[in-house]
Amino acid sequence: MLQKDSFFRRQDPLPARGLMPPTPPPPAAHPAPHSAHDANKAAEKAEDRKEAKLVVGPDIKMKGVEISDCDTLQVEGRIEATLDARVLQIAEHGVFSGTVAVDSAEIHGRLEGEITVRKQLVVHSTGRLSGKIRYARIKVEEGAELSGEISVLDKAQALPAHKRVNPM
Repeated sequence: MLQKDSFFRRQDPLPARGLMPPTPPPPAAHPAPHSAHDANKAAEKAEDRKEAKLVVGPDIKMKGVEISDCDTLQVEGRIEATLDARVLQIAEHGVFSGTVAVDSAEIHGRLEGEITVRKQLVVHSTGRLSGKIRYARIKVEEGAELSGEISVLDKAQALPAHKRVNPM
């Protein structure tokens, strides 16, 4: 037996045409600031941007993705991607394969591929990195594993791409 008004399939009645004009939605109630202090708070709030955070959960597998304009990527599952972000966090059972360019990275799990960390790379005791590893500063706990080509960034490479000056 099919139900007409189920959770996923609700049939809305068709609006009557030509009898009455459609009613406009009610205006949103935004109280006007009462003082200069309130106006400054409103301006600061508008400038504050929420952090763009992407979490790849423990049972999630992603492949062939390009991630940009992400403040923080938290990997608890498996991901094969190209990443340009501010922060990379890999959980103990998380796996990242691909190319990474970040300001800072905290690795508890596994990273395979190429990583460039412009500020600080932290590899915890359960962390495993393999491939091409470049960093400005590094902290490695006992038990962590690093293999491949490992090098320190010079000062010019450590700056984010939008702050670098290209000599002509």
